[in-house]
Amino acid sequence: MCWQAMTASDRRPVFFGCALDPDERDESIQEKIHLSETDSQKSDPYSEIMRLVRQELAPETWEERGVIDVPPWLSPIPPTIARKNITLDNLIYFIDGNGCRDFAQAAGKFAEEYIFPNIPCMIGVDHSLTGGVFGSSVSFYRPAEISLIVVDSHVDSLPTSVMSGAIQYDMATNPESMHDPNDPFLRNRPDSYNASSFLQYLLEDGAVDPENLYLIGISDFPPKRAFRIKDDRIKNYVDCYSTLKRNGVKILTKKDLSLSPAALNNLIRRVKTPYVYISIDMDIGARNALGGVRFQNYQGINENQIYKIAKSLRKLLDQDITLAGMDVMEFNPRRAGSGETQSDDRTYRIAFNLIKTICFPPEAFLNRS
Repeated sequence: MCWQAMTASDRRPVFFGCALDPDERDESIQEKIHLSETDSQKSDPYSEIMRLVRQELAPETWEERGVIDVPPWLSPIPPTIARKNITLDNLIYFIDGNGCRDFAQAAGKFAEEYIFPNIPCMIGVDHSLTGGVFGSSVSFYRPAEISLIVVDSHVDSLPTSVMSGAIQYDMATNPESMHDPNDPFLRNRPDSYNASSFLQYLLEDGAVDPENLYLIGISDFPPKRAFRIKDDRIKNYVDCYSTLKRNGVKILTKKDLSLSPAALNNLIRRVKTPYVYISIDMDIGARNALGGVRFQNYQGINENQIYKIAKSLRKLLDQDITLAGMDVMEFNPRRAGSGETQSDDRTYRIAFNLIKTICFPPEAFLNRS
């Protein structure tokens, strides 16, 4: 069936994965170096979540296309032979050279060649991959026709130079600063495409209309006092957030979610495009509902609150709006569990429950308990 003739009801979620993990933080590097080779079998969150998909979803309601290969040294749990390549300089070279963008484009091309016109459902690590798949979706649904809904603790639209400036200011003025003077962000880094900036690139490239970008659960929105600081480093930092809101991006912070139970549904009701792409950064529940994610600098929301967001998104799709794509990202397989296997951590179980709730009607569930 050609994609032009395929109706929305004919389309089904098609799963694929990409375990790209170019995390340059020292804690991540040390974790990778010190893990035993036997742990490498759990290096890809795709295999863990697909195990639950196969067990609990009717097989005729979904398809799978496997994974996009990454170099072993860039995987979450590299084999021993590759660990000599896991150095800070190598990771900086990869990120500063826009290696994340290369892989994002590869993910987008994978969706174009093997998934469209069905619904890509990506299970991955580095959130920058979302930009590639969403960007390819725009080739089918014009920017004016598709909204991007991101559930995340971070805004992911900050240039590296701006983040560096904010870190430098904090270290210079805060005696209790948690930042490390050896942080690689302080090395006069170029502004590259990465997990902290990919939304900036989507906006600048015109892939997403700012009026159609929704950020839910944000914890890193600056406090009011930050907007009164005169230092250029902080002025540049807070201006990134102000510009997003001024241009029409909808931002619902974690605090907003807790203060106003109606805020979530009020925000989602503002979606007017016929298609949506939903991206979930699993750090939305970090240090609360789950622990198997890369960035845990902010405590996220609890499991019930996460499901509330998923149910609200499902209500949106039960109306006249069609799911164009979805992803669940930012896993740390070195710490993640299903709650049923290697640990009590429920990262993979919660991620699967989100996929199940958002992408599938109840009749697709094999186990409805």
